[in-house]
Amino acid sequence: MAIPDPSAVPERRARTGWRLAATGALVAAVVAGFGAVTALSASAAETLLSQGKPATASSSENPGAFPATAAVDGDAGTRWSSAFSDPQWLQVDLGAASAITRVELNWEAAFARTFRIQTSANGSTWSDATAATAGVAGVQSLAVSATARYVRVYGTERATQYGYSLWEFKIFGGTTTPTTPPTGPSVPGGGSLGANVIVFDPSMSSASIQSQADTIFRQQESNQFGNQRYVLAFKPGTYNGLNIQVGFYTSVLGLGQNPQETRINGDITVDAGWFQGNATQNFWRSVENLSVYPVSGANRWAVSQAAPFRRMDIHGDLNLAPAGYGWASGGYIADSRISGSEQQYSQQQWFTRNSTIGSSLNAVWNQTFVGVQGAPASSFPNPPYTTIGTAPVIREKPYLYQAGGAYQVFVPGLQTNASGVTWANGNTPGTAIPLTQFYVAKPGDSAATINNALAQGLNLLFQPGIYHVNQTINVTRANTVVLGLGYATIIPDGGVTPMQVADVDGVKIAGLLFDAGTTNSANLLVIGPNGSSANHAANPTTVQDVFFRIGGSIAGKATNSLLVNSNNTIIDHIWAWRADHGNAGTYGWTVNTADSGLIVNGQNVIGYGLFVEHYQKYEVIWNGNGGRTYFLQNEQPYDPPNNATWRSGANGYAAYKVADNVTSHEAWAMGSYCYFNVNPQVHSDRGFEVPVNAGVKLHNVFTVSLGGNGVIDHVVNNTGGPAQGTATVPVNIVNFP
Repeated sequence: MAIPDPSAVPERRARTGWRLAATGALVAAVVAGFGAVTALSASAAETLLSQGKPATASSSENPGAFPATAAVDGDAGTRWSSAFSDPQWLQVDLGAASAITRVELNWEAAFARTFRIQTSANGSTWSDATAATAGVAGVQSLAVSATARYVRVYGTERATQYGYSLWEFKIFGGTTTPTTPPTGPSVPGGGSLGANVIVFDPSMSSASIQSQADTIFRQQESNQFGNQRYVLAFKPGTYNGLNIQVGFYTSVLGLGQNPQETRINGDITVDAGWFQGNATQNFWRSVENLSVYPVSGANRWAVSQAAPFRRMDIHGDLNLAPAGYGWASGGYIADSRISGSEQQYSQQQWFTRNSTIGSSLNAVWNQTFVGVQGAPASSFPNPPYTTIGTAPVIREKPYLYQAGGAYQVFVPGLQTNASGVTWANGNTPGTAIPLTQFYVAKPGDSAATINNALAQGLNLLFQPGIYHVNQTINVTRANTVVLGLGYATIIPDGGVTPMQVADVDGVKIAGLLFDAGTTNSANLLVIGPNGSSANHAANPTTVQDVFFRIGGSIAGKATNSLLVNSNNTIIDHIWAWRADHGNAGTYGWTVNTADSGLIVNGQNVIGYGLFVEHYQKYEVIWNGNGGRTYFLQNEQPYDPPNNATWRSGANGYAAYKVADNVTSHEAWAMGSYCYFNVNPQVHSDRGFEVPVNAGVKLHNVFTVSLGGNGVIDHVVNNTGGPAQGTATVPVNIVNFP
């Protein structure tokens, strides 16, 4: 029979009480009789390798209540429990071969009388890392010396008539990355940017340029989940009479060091004719480092998520709505100058950072400006402007350009309390890195080849295309630049974590799309190992224009998308999206499963322009102190079948959860929507959930029900009325508490 939660069953409560009373005596007896058990504490060099990694088991007493993953979730109140027979095992996939120094088991009252710790390189052939060992109810620590990707506890005899039950199974190691460079042939730096980087020269005729751009646009206009990726790159000079329309997975950029060096007399346009004037699915496209003189005086850029507008110099107005002023929802501008008006029109939310504008026109629910010269005064909620004078700390995104006919990547310098653009009074301050110091990755390259290049000290530049990886790409060197062109897309195979970064200074990750594979990954991008503790305030790691997709293209699965463990990390524009639409069979409540989009464990982490949508549990979880968020756009999952399925004992999960033990956190301009189209009777208790103390502050936050499809009962905790009804009117809170 299945045993429910101990609080609900007298027999299980008695077992738990017995465990607590007996633990001390048992530990003393077992340590005296078995030399294999030693009481160890994690040394300063140890890293917890197992938390959040994929876990499987030989059986489960009740898969819904006591799954294998509960033993590696970091929550001592959840557990794995096996069937009531011998033998049984629980195994963890660390994602890559790792040095194992210790395991820690937190047994429930139903512990193992005897067990072994075993390791494996492939998950099928196992070796004993310990001899037969006596189990102990409570916490038990074992020294292990092994290098392996897979680790399991193999129980051979139960101590009770019940199964094997673990609150937590922790695996520690000195490092999660190889301690010596991987072997392999030397790979050269530099090389071709690939056939899908189309380079234009001012000597080319306007008709020829327009023809090539139109051909790509016709292919990409509605190619929302296709595999084609393109960059349209303009060398410095002047181009006349162009209207470059930008479709899916297309990046348009100038190759000058600064925007003024590449002038377009014409337009760079995004509209929504392909979707009947609705711009809410105009995703995955970008423009960068150009000066535009629009023909009509206004350039149209009608986009929603994952469509950054960076280092642009617009001589006129910028219209952010589609023709006919149809729906549009969310976007991002940085390091740009708009001489005329930034015209929001029908944009529900928009985020503009470190720019200069002539004026702002219109506001719907949440228009936010950080470090923007010419921005309107704060007036939320009427009109709903949030304006913050400076960005406290920021480094602009690295970008590709040409100098002396050779490609380089420019890395802008770190700024504090900054406003306006970086290039107004000359070159952007920073450092140029020649392409010869980059490994130019090509579609078809293996993760082993990419890791070999990183181990040689090269940076990474990804050509446009699709990259499948069957092992983790490990970025271990301080100041490494990893830059994707044209929405280079990384897909993990076999449930690996596709990329992780060591706890080092100044890594720059930019311009990548992580698309979850069909085997669940624990995370899609990890910044710093668990337990990271170094201070990176002087040289933080940055994550910029990095996007995550669970489903839509393929039936992807990932427990979490972005995990930030390193202190002082800057997150500057992400879209983490669990798909609500896409190719047939790629989305649905039990198809593209994903718990969270962003988990922050590091201290003093800053988020600018966070877009996180449709995840099935808390969508953003902030565990570290000193965090700051400037703008969040969120939609809660569309597809909970009912409240009981979504979350037992409560109405859903908040979009943004600040952990109960956090004592310092501040956030501005955050919105959460509901659109429960599978079952409009579903309720969500709240949009935002935070501890109530003087150091945790929220400003200008709101919830809204789209067309009355479901209800969000409160805005923050139990404060704020319900968002409901077909009028689609936000419920606003200016300050909390």
